Amino acid sequence: MKREDFTQACRDYARVEKAIAFIEARCDRQPDLKQIADHVGLSEYHFQRLFNRWVGISPKRFLQFLTKEHVKRLLQRSASLLDAALDAGLSGPGRLHDLFVVCEAVTPGEFKSKGKGLTITYGFHDSPFGECLIAITARGICWLAFVKNEGRPPLLAELKAVWNNARLLERPAATAPLAARIYDPSLRRRSPPVSVMVAGTNFQIKVWEALLRIPLGTVVSYEDLARHIGFPKAVRAVGNAVGRNPVSFVIPCHRVVRKCAEFGNYGGGAARKKAMLGWEASLAAEE
Repeated sequence: MKREDFTQACRDYARVEKAIAFIEARCDRQPDLKQIADHVGLSEYHFQRLFNRWVGISPKRFLQFLTKEHVKRLLQRSASLLDAALDAGLSGPGRLHDLFVVCEAVTPGEFKSKGKGLTITYGFHDSPFGECLIAITARGICWLAFVKNEGRPPLLAELKAVWNNARLLERPAATAPLAARIYDPSLRRRSPPVSVMVAGTNFQIKVWEALLRIPLGTVVSYEDLARHIGFPKAVRAVGNAVGRNPVSFVIPCHRVVRKCAEFGNYGGGAARKKAMLGWEASLAAEE
């Protein structure tokens, strides 16, 4: 995907996010296409085109992926397939798989020192889900988060708080190739594995590694995730670990939902989580 395509996808996402928030606020009234299009300032024709350009499917089809009934079906399917899916990590040969990610934990000394002696390079980039901050070390991605209404400064503050003894350098040219690999599905099969370098407790890392094994187009509950990693009673702790995922989207914390089929919270915002799940569902449906 060319850089200008990412820029357009980023612009499209702003309107998609606004549309999702509008639908959420009026879910009991089920707004029609014209009402949604009017809210985002487009004609029905141009809103339909925007959706098809952004995700490749119609708004109606996209919204079907975001209904509670659809999530319930995914959870029911996941309940019987979860262990095999999480253990295997892939859905089978010939399918469009998730990014193949190699996860490396920092050493206890690096964790304690908060990056002393480490150089971290970062950059802001467009994505299908809005602007994001990507930070890397020589060993892989150590941070990925999405810009919200407050702008860029809060994200940089969070990065510096976690790695406050590291040397930070803004070099978007160095992180741009990773943005392309992360968000372009066509590169997933022919690119080498994406490495991530995470700093967390042993329990958090165990949860993050389990998240990497959830296949594209699938959701799991916090309860099933806790059971899979061997801590069935630690649902709240699992939820906290999911929320502290330092590499959003690449480590797919957005694929964990509540057992009642509610989408739950997401650090990048509820609308962004739904957009990701709908976007991935459309990719899986193409297979």
